[in-house]
Amino acid sequence: MTRFNVGEPVQVAGSAVRVRRLLAPNAGPMTGPGTNTYLIGDKVLALVDPGPDDPSHLKSIIEVIAGNPLRWILVTHTHADHSPAAAKVAELTGAELVGMPVPAGGHHDHSFMPNRTYLNGEILSCEEFNIELIHTPGHVSNHLCYLLREEKLLFTGDHILQGTTSVILPPDGDMADYMTSLHKLRELPLDYLAPGHGDIMSAPLEAIDSLIAHRNKRESKIMSTMASTGACDIDTLTLAVYDDVAPHLLPWARLTLEAHLIKLCKERKVRESGRGWELL
Repeated sequence: MTRFNVGEPVQVAGSAVRVRRLLAPNAGPMTGPGTNTYLIGDKVLALVDPGPDDPSHLKSIIEVIAGNPLRWILVTHTHADHSPAAAKVAELTGAELVGMPVPAGGHHDHSFMPNRTYLNGEILSCEEFNIELIHTPGHVSNHLCYLLREEKLLFTGDHILQGTTSVILPPDGDMADYMTSLHKLRELPLDYLAPGHGDIMSAPLEAIDSLIAHRNKRESKIMSTMASTGACDIDTLTLAVYDDVAPHLLPWARLTLEAHLIKLCKERKVRESGRGWELL
């Protein structure tokens, strides 16, 4: 495991292109050790997820850039622990803000405004490296992953996390989209995953397949619970389906359960009636 010290640049990859991680000072139940901000390159730089609007973290970012040209600021999605520092870093460096527009509503950082419209599959290129943009809706609709082609390293934001699973936040988040995005990532040439929270993951396919299996298992548990209890409300379902989750995480589990139910409803496997949720 690499070191997790706030504000300390730690090299996490780089046989062809150097990649360093800066840990933001926002550790917590939902952020783990904190948000990972990544710096790509040596002479020309790209920054992934500047993180929260925290003065000490902004200072650490500017120090590690050390006057080198910052070409791009890459934002995976617009949650408060990933994007709010982007505007200030751009103002200080002149870097281009890369990401997808903020969707309406939800828990989003509305200060983020990308420089232009970016497309799935677009390549950002410089003399040192090439980065591919991959639209991965699911956690939220405007989520992007970034593939550093030279290293076969994927910056996964909150789509894939180390040691835990991503919360799906309906209505903007979508479980069907999330599963489709996981299968899309399976087809990429990957050697490493660099998550928004946690350590570098060196077995990408195993991690992706484990997530797919986990979601499918949770879905089966929803169906079997309904089969045994009959129609029930979402709070009762949450306690039964997420009986392996710590109590303080149950509100987040409830949101992900809602996303599962929306998916199953679209697939005509369950329905919501006056008695609650039930199998079709």
